Amino acid sequence: MSKRAHREVWAAGGVVYRHAEGRIEVVLVARTDEGLWALPKGKPHAGESVEETALREVAEETGLEVAIDTTNGEDGRIGSIRYRYGGSPDGIPRVRKEVHHFLMRALGGDVAHHDHEHDLVGWYDIHEAAKRMTYSNERGIVERAGALIANGVVTP
Repeated sequence: MSKRAHREVWAAGGVVYRHAEGRIEVVLVARTDEGLWALPKGKPHAGESVEETALREVAEETGLEVAIDTTNGEDGRIGSIRYRYGGSPDGIPRVRKEVHHFLMRALGGDVAHHDHEHDLVGWYDIHEAAKRMTYSNERGIVERAGALIANGVVTP
């Protein structure tokens, strides 16, 4: 039995959060016609590090100027998700993808200035955001971010 051909790719993004009126809000991106609600993320440009990719992609997709939150003394990583897609019997390789997520703060900008990839970008209460999200693995990333924030690992 032969193994099906595959290729490996990676992407990076983040959970952008803020404290607003005693609650935590995070940014979601959406393609409402597809019913997609997700975290901002994307593929690297040639030579980019994981961190550089995450910062650039989140800024492009959200319209916000962002920074990786390292207030806990760590590198800001929340975690990674892995999944597979594609592939066909006629030789199109299956893709194994890993997406690295960072905890991020908005330094400026405006979600109204997001790029064309999504038709809706906005701030949502972290609990509502988790309920809206399309994919459970990304929901887990938001829940981990919320736990870090709630446990005082990061501060307002």
